[in-house]
Amino acid sequence: MTDGMAGKVVLVSGGGSGIGRASARALARAGAAVAVADLTRESAAATVAEIVALGGRAVALAGDVSRESDVVALIEAARAAFGRLDGAFNNAGISPAAVGSAGVPIAALPEAAFQRVIAVNLAGVFLCLKHEITALAREAGGAIVNTASVAGLVGLAGSGAYVASKHGVIGLTRTAALENAAVGIRVNAVCPGYIDTPMVAPHMPARGPDILGKVPFARLGRADEIAELVLWLLSDRASFVTGAAYVADGGYSAA
Repeated sequence: MTDGMAGKVVLVSGGGSGIGRASARALARAGAAVAVADLTRESAAATVAEIVALGGRAVALAGDVSRESDVVALIEAARAAFGRLDGAFNNAGISPAAVGSAGVPIAALPEAAFQRVIAVNLAGVFLCLKHEITALAREAGGAIVNTASVAGLVGLAGSGAYVASKHGVIGLTRTAALENAAVGIRVNAVCPGYIDTPMVAPHMPARGPDILGKVPFARLGRADEIAELVLWLLSDRASFVTGAAYVADGGYSAA
């Protein structure tokens, strides 16, 4: 078991695939009980099945983080299942491709596409933070990790809404960290680069050589590599870390 997680309860949004699934598994292996949330219960249940097969404890939940009522219900369901809440990984998000705007410049970006990306990736993190902070305060502290992106640190042509949302996540993370340090709640962000996940996979046939050519390691990252960072930030081993945005991009943003 990993020191600092045994017996804790963590809510993971976007836990049905990719980084969310890998992080939920890592948390369970470290001894945490995990409330796995995703847009559909089926995808969350698939992650839970993997955790249970490994001897861990988990429950599958469904909800849309862009809806405040769903966020409240997810947090209450996690507390009802395991009796408390000690941490959260706010990982739910969508890419420009999900709203049909991949590669579309700002001047041609439909407002509806922009608003939907912001609603999930930024407003969703805000809503989760708002209600998780209240829940963690009941337990006299805890830890929250938000998924930002390397796109929260640099510009990416053709991804205006996504870039705006992820820059916003880092700003929310740092502000929440300042506001809640005195009550023992740590808030940090992870900034993955190009990771081998269902979100990135559709882009690889056409853009793979260009993407990998900008990564010094010349490969995609693995979801479990990001999960290890998430696990550390949620654990007591990171007890003096708050307000940080940790980059894990294989050197992409170093150039």
